[in-house]
Amino acid sequence: MANPFTPSFGRVPPILAGREFVLNDIEQALENGGGDPNLCTLYIGPRGVGKTALMQHVAQIAGSYGWVSASTTTSPGMLEDLFEQATMAANQFVSGEHSARLTSIGVPALFTAEWEYRDPDSGNWRTRMGKLLDKLAEQDIGLLMTVDEVESGVDELIQLVMVFQHFISEGRKVALLMAGLPHRASALVSHDSVSFLRRAVHQHLGLISDEDVSLALRETVEGAGKTIDDAALLNATKAIMGFPYMMQLVGFRMWAASGEKPAITRKHVMDGAERARIDFNNGVLDATFKSLSAQDRVFLLAMLKDEGESLLVDIAERMGRKPGYARTYKERLLQQGVIVETDRNVVCFSMPFLREYLEAL
Repeated sequence: MANPFTPSFGRVPPILAGREFVLNDIEQALENGGGDPNLCTLYIGPRGVGKTALMQHVAQIAGSYGWVSASTTTSPGMLEDLFEQATMAANQFVSGEHSARLTSIGVPALFTAEWEYRDPDSGNWRTRMGKLLDKLAEQDIGLLMTVDEVESGVDELIQLVMVFQHFISEGRKVALLMAGLPHRASALVSHDSVSFLRRAVHQHLGLISDEDVSLALRETVEGAGKTIDDAALLNATKAIMGFPYMMQLVGFRMWAASGEKPAITRKHVMDGAERARIDFNNGVLDATFKSLSAQDRVFLLAMLKDEGESLLVDIAERMGRKPGYARTYKERLLQQGVIVETDRNVVCFSMPFLREYLEAL
């Protein structure tokens, strides 16, 4: 029995726990076609909440709604990558067996003059992509583009968003889904050249409920051929603390700990949770901490003296600064999803095990 949990980067888990409403919005948008506001969505959240997996899942199911998809990550060369991915996806989509809706059209190949779109002399990226969209439109096929790790400092991302706005105004059947860390998404939305993104749909992804975690764990385990008793399931749910990536880590490790045995027990869960905690520190908390500025870190360390919530005025005093100074770093950490504000100027850690991680430094 293969391990059904997927903590590896870029793998889509069998069940996207707690994301039903988000998925319903984008699936309805794909069904509706042009004009639905959810066709331009920015998924925002800290590391490990499942932004990438969510977009990959949408890209995988887009075909059943009559869309081809092209996915990329923000970097130089991303525009040509999107164009190549879109062209290949369209050819495979029509000639393959991915969608009865499209294969029933009986078109042998959409791009008999494919060279026209690849020839740099045939126009810039916008015009070449426009010609490709024209061919897709002849068969009422939409193009879904997904972009991970948004970064406002990459000029090609700004160009993509600007061109996408033109495609929308031209009535083309296109969709753009993007994902990024809170502070990077905020910087992108604040960019003057793409101010229309402020009116795009912003989906803030956070922790998921214990009920959703428990249900997804049981369904995943049983769907892959094993069982898990109620006590073990309760312990696994508590260890996950609502964090999607942690759910995949705990699930993967407890399944591995069970070996060839048909049932996952509380002992397997405890052993797996301990290993998952180490994985989480190495894969999420280390990367998050290294991305913070020196004063961000000072702010977080000042929170450790409080057992639960921290008052901003107390944090400022411990930093040796005035509240206005500390407020700047509070906003930075809120944007990065590291802390959450439970009341006015009252904050607490939002990432699982971050307190323990900081205390161990």
